[in-house]
Amino acid sequence: MRLVRYTYPSTRSLVPAYGTAFRNPWTGLEGEINRLFESAVGDYAGVAAPDRFPVDLYEDKDNTYVRAELPGVERADISVEMVEDYLTITAARKIKDGDKEESFSFSRSVTIPGVVQADKVAAAYENGVLTVTLPKREEAKPRKISVNVN
Repeated sequence: MRLVRYTYPSTRSLVPAYGTAFRNPWTGLEGEINRLFESAVGDYAGVAAPDRFPVDLYEDKDNTYVRAELPGVERADISVEMVEDYLTITAARKIKDGDKEESFSFSRSVTIPGVVQADKVAAAYENGVLTVTLPKREEAKPRKISVNVN
């Protein structure tokens, strides 16, 4: 691959050349920056896709937590499943509009490190927020080791 560095002409004139108006060398820079920004952080800065929902992951020394915002979803319509290193949250929202009833299904899978005790996973749903608690195995928990200095 060969890289070519573009340089702007060294002379500038305010007189239109070849029937075109004076072009600022910075023209289009704002559009290019916006395009690069959207491609880099489009998923984080933009509106979530209609079939996805926001998920936060955080941990402390004993547990890993997955928090999902599911407003308007009934507790019975939420399913949490842990298979190997994947946590899958599935939810359905039903909307009644007069005689019609629409149903929307949402699903999100998150990779969880294998340091979790899958048999002790717990979930709680309160005020539209689902919190899944994933306890860490004992060997994965941080340990404090004291060092003796002679």
